[in-house]
Amino acid sequence: MCGIVGYVGPQPASPILLEGLKRLEYRGYDSAGVSIVGIEGILHTVKAPGKLDKLEALLEAQPLKGTCGIGHTRWATHGAPNEINAHPHTSLDGTIAVVHNGIIENAGVLRKGLEAEGVEFRSETDSEVLVHLIDRMWPAGGKLEDAVVKALEQVIGAYGIAVVSSRDPRKIVGARHGSPLLVGVGEGEMMVGSDAAAVIAQTRNVVYLDDGDYVVVTADGYRARQLHHGTVQRPVHEVTWDLGAIEKGGFDHFMLKEIFEQPETLRDVTRGRLLEEDGDAKLGGITIPDEELLEVDRIVITACGTSWHAALIGEYMLEDLVRIPTKVEYASEFRYKSPVIDSNTLVIVISQSGETADTLAALREAKRRGARVMGIVNVVGSTIARETDFGMYLHAGPEIGVASTKAFTSQVAALALFTLYLARRRGFPILEGRRLVKAFQALPGQVATILEQNDAIRTLAEEYKDAPNFLYLGRGVQFPVALEGALKLKEVSYIHAEGYPSAEMKHGPIALIDEAMPVVCLAPRDAVYRKVVSNIEEVKARAGRVVAIVNNGAQELVGKVDHFISVPETHPYLLPILTVIPLQLLAYHIAVLRGCDVDQPRNLAKSVTVE
Repeated sequence: MCGIVGYVGPQPASPILLEGLKRLEYRGYDSAGVSIVGIEGILHTVKAPGKLDKLEALLEAQPLKGTCGIGHTRWATHGAPNEINAHPHTSLDGTIAVVHNGIIENAGVLRKGLEAEGVEFRSETDSEVLVHLIDRMWPAGGKLEDAVVKALEQVIGAYGIAVVSSRDPRKIVGARHGSPLLVGVGEGEMMVGSDAAAVIAQTRNVVYLDDGDYVVVTADGYRARQLHHGTVQRPVHEVTWDLGAIEKGGFDHFMLKEIFEQPETLRDVTRGRLLEEDGDAKLGGITIPDEELLEVDRIVITACGTSWHAALIGEYMLEDLVRIPTKVEYASEFRYKSPVIDSNTLVIVISQSGETADTLAALREAKRRGARVMGIVNVVGSTIARETDFGMYLHAGPEIGVASTKAFTSQVAALALFTLYLARRRGFPILEGRRLVKAFQALPGQVATILEQNDAIRTLAEEYKDAPNFLYLGRGVQFPVALEGALKLKEVSYIHAEGYPSAEMKHGPIALIDEAMPVVCLAPRDAVYRKVVSNIEEVKARAGRVVAIVNNGAQELVGKVDHFISVPETHPYLLPILTVIPLQLLAYHIAVLRGCDVDQPRNLAKSVTVE
């Protein structure tokens, strides 16, 4: 969601903070601001609603000279997205500035107490409570970190914060609880950020803070401590991707770039993990002994949004090939259900960012109840990656577009790899394993052939860009693909779309079908193909317009559908990776033709770090 960046060192802070904020735009935001301790010892704050170009224009008109400061992009939770509610928030005397990601759950109580002491609040945000609390807690002769610690002792909720003050200059104090924060380690300069994108232009070395950590950062180094347990040591991680990975590379939008990166990301997720002769997978992150893995008698997969759709595909794979009862849960509901899990349950948590608040809460609930917990994440060093018992990295590189594309296909591939790994240890035939390995190896080239249809799909988008509603239908393992296709269209084009199991169309949605209703039917030739053909005929009988995603020609559909998009043949459980690609392109092109902000859709954030 919101983005944090901070810098202290020898260089002018303002351009570094702006660059860091630009790298964080993908997270979604509606206002931005910076606070810089000026060379004359005065704290200057500039902020503005809207996009970063407004803040940049203000800073060009009123340059801020100083080498220590913090910046923020805000995604509104409390209060409208305006200048007053934008971060940073400052103390009444203008000497302390705070940026905050998260939600302070007891903000109302704290606010009333502060107002009783004469504090006048200027914003509607919960975050402003923090800066006034820090001001009130500052001990005589004390330091900034002393005041921050005393303030946080009174706070209930989630936070990732960075604080600067002209009373104690040349220093940033950061802290995290439930919202990510890291330190960028440079030579004679240091940074803080909500993710590595904020600091990558200055350094590749980062330290990920754990919940309950706070850190004091100066140009010479940093000290990390736990609020109640003294100094801690956190390892330094090297960021392996470069700035080019978070730039558009000649594409008009990040979303299109990331769609076209999928042949490579699928190579990366399988690289070094396929054993062709053995018909098996080699998963270095699965550190649990085979004998313990064989004790698992139930699997629960939990995730949110697009990752939840990938999880549904994983459920089909695991139950069919491994024969273990598998259930998929929304992470946002998981810990409120009193889930039935025990030490023989494997809980798989899936998150692109590794910081999704609901998924992280589900992880902790599963561990509290004694389950083994596996993570499937993309971001190395993320909180979920650190807190799970074992897991897999996607190696998909940074995903900047808010609407997930390459992470989804990598998640499905990772689940398929794990399914193969588990199945082979439970008697899955070696010949079937070899067949699946060969299908994995062919995937990147097959995705590339689908991407060659980009122009044709754009032409198709021109025909349907003004449709007010879409229906997506799929059966079996293609049903989650229908859900994902509908979600992509909703996210980026703002067209209402629904995904349904094909047979469920007769139980209500069929009432919506007329000549104005495009229906996207996932109709590859698989075990339920004939049933899908029957559903298509029902749609056409009601004048619906059908776009069919097919393979192997599907000659019997000629004359029954309005448009074909063809994908290659592959293993049935890898087919969703292929059938989703046209749906990603269709959503992208419709959104662009409608003039929508594809990379930063309204009201959405890339990483949802608050509940």
